[in-house]
Amino acid sequence: MEVGFIGLGLMGRPMALNLMKAGHEVHVWSRRRESMQPLLDAGAGECANAAELASRAEVVISMVADAPDVEHVALGPQGVAEGARPGLIFVDMSTIAPAAAQAIAAKLKARGIEMLDAPVSGGEIGAINATLTIMVGGDAAAFERVKPAFEALGKTVSLIGASGAGQVAKACNQILTGVGVAAVAEAMNFAKKSGVDAAKVREALLGGFAYSRVLENHGQRMLDRNFKPGFKAWMHQKDLRIVMEEAHRLGLALPTSAATAQMLNAMVGSGLGENDSIAMLKLLERMSGGEGQD
Repeated sequence: MEVGFIGLGLMGRPMALNLMKAGHEVHVWSRRRESMQPLLDAGAGECANAAELASRAEVVISMVADAPDVEHVALGPQGVAEGARPGLIFVDMSTIAPAAAQAIAAKLKARGIEMLDAPVSGGEIGAINATLTIMVGGDAAAFERVKPAFEALGKTVSLIGASGAGQVAKACNQILTGVGVAAVAEAMNFAKKSGVDAAKVREALLGGFAYSRVLENHGQRMLDRNFKPGFKAWMHQKDLRIVMEEAHRLGLALPTSAATAQMLNAMVGSGLGENDSIAMLKLLERMSGGEGQD
């Protein structure tokens, strides 16, 4: 399959490489040539803009920061819609608001382009190891056409429903992971402040109903003081902002999500935005009278 890839950052670069490893022909474009270089070195085709990339591909994948970026690469000047060959499918694997995904999909549909919203979970490690969870919204026939590419990127690939449904599933994922990180950070800080070995507390909790992947994985990273970003706090802040904006639009009460969103706001405001979101532990330590240092 000929695949165009836009967005070669922390997640996108290893994802594009995995598509190449699976035998797909990959074309890339980025505003910064240095972002493309590792892919070009591996044999990817270089494109001057998103329109040229779309003219070479059956499927174009974007992995960018937020909805305005998706709309720009899809529909802006020299964007995907300008160069799309007949039958092109545009797949956005970024995390954006469900309503934004639906609006962009409708504009592309009017120009003869199917769009799938296909956000992912698994972080940088999942992108590197091709073990991402991929949640897809959109046309079932388009999903089946793109499925071989998805299977080169992830371990769990699910068609959730119509356009926007993938982003709804991702919002639910971010609620659970965000609140989970906050809960584990609170528990680790509570144990430490109580003068108890937090590592032994975590080990005990892993054997009971408190078990979670967040406690297993991120709990250990908190104990190791490993705050190297696999998922930066400012990105988690953006995702929880999407959740709260959708809650406002739908008239929903999401009190624990709101509290977690405020903690992420505080992280970014206090200079922890480039840390992994698990550095919420540092914020809690500072709030509890500690130093909160690495």
